[in-house]
Amino acid sequence: MKYYIVAGEASGDLHGSNLMKAIATEDPTADFRFWGGDLMQAVGGTLVMHYKERAFMGFIEIIMNLRKILGMISFCKKDIAEFQPDVVIFIDNSGFNLRVAKWAKAEGFRTNYYISPQVWASRASRVQKIKRDIDAMFVILPFEKDFYKKYEYDVHFVGHPLLDAIADRKPVDGEIFRKEHQLDARPIIALLPGSRKQEITKMLSVMLSVVDDFSEYQFVIAGAPSQEKVFYDQFIQGKSVHFIDNKTYDLLSVANSALVTSGTATLETALYKVPQVVCYKANNISYQIAKRIITLEYISLVNLIMDREVVKELIQHDFNTKNLKKELTRILDDTERSQLFEDYYELEQKLGGKGASANAAKLICGAIR
Repeated sequence: MKYYIVAGEASGDLHGSNLMKAIATEDPTADFRFWGGDLMQAVGGTLVMHYKERAFMGFIEIIMNLRKILGMISFCKKDIAEFQPDVVIFIDNSGFNLRVAKWAKAEGFRTNYYISPQVWASRASRVQKIKRDIDAMFVILPFEKDFYKKYEYDVHFVGHPLLDAIADRKPVDGEIFRKEHQLDARPIIALLPGSRKQEITKMLSVMLSVVDDFSEYQFVIAGAPSQEKVFYDQFIQGKSVHFIDNKTYDLLSVANSALVTSGTATLETALYKVPQVVCYKANNISYQIAKRIITLEYISLVNLIMDREVVKELIQHDFNTKNLKKELTRILDDTERSQLFEDYYELEQKLGGKGASANAAKLICGAIR
């Protein structure tokens, strides 16, 4: 069968690659054509466009690049029409994907969605468009099935693919890891400032502002696969901090604590049982718009899944040196850490266990055979 997959950003590339592997198990002669990244390309098939070329974050950034984005959407439609796939699989990235999905459904292509748009966070009216344009939805968060049920849309909860991605990795030898990256014996505080340039620009300087207050720890920046080391240098500027490129999971496996930009990384950090402070800061106009349309009490996946505050969130103006120092000190305390570990264990149970990619692949392939 022919599969056209549309994924954006690093997390979409990761989950897309694992889904492709699972589909290939079900359909050994699968022909893949996709928008994604290096991980999907390593599985095989044809990469149409890398997610690095369309990494826009926030309302203002999207408006400024609207002509370019619309051109990409038009090109994607044309490319699908030429490929004539048996199914088009969309992964997250709703602003782009829902527009393509509307066209694809109208053109008679089978449309599947893996990793739901966050319609439960804002603009729930989009559910009606999803019901119209998506033949099958595969969700990865336990509360999403009940959310869609309220709109009389039956979706499939397949589990969370991060459980597979983490479980399938080889254990990291902490001593070897430290030697390879010239790290000393002090406990490690990981800095995860995001993957997009806009995120890193907003987040990293504030994260680095607390380094001198915790000299008994060593800080390590997790470099995103989508960015070059030289981009980070402007923020580091002589700070006593290490940089490790494209090894976030290895870093989390040896980290004592972490400062994490809100997004998938908050859940990854929790699954590695690393105490964290969740951070978020956007362009002020984008933030003010988001505040008016997002209806959630929390922004981190950890707190959303648990439906209570498990990890502290420092958002916009609250994300500053004073608050960051206070919250980092708090999660370094043994009592606080013990409670976090218990909460993280409960979180993992809620996610259901391994097998998300395989579950989704069986449903996708079974429906088109």
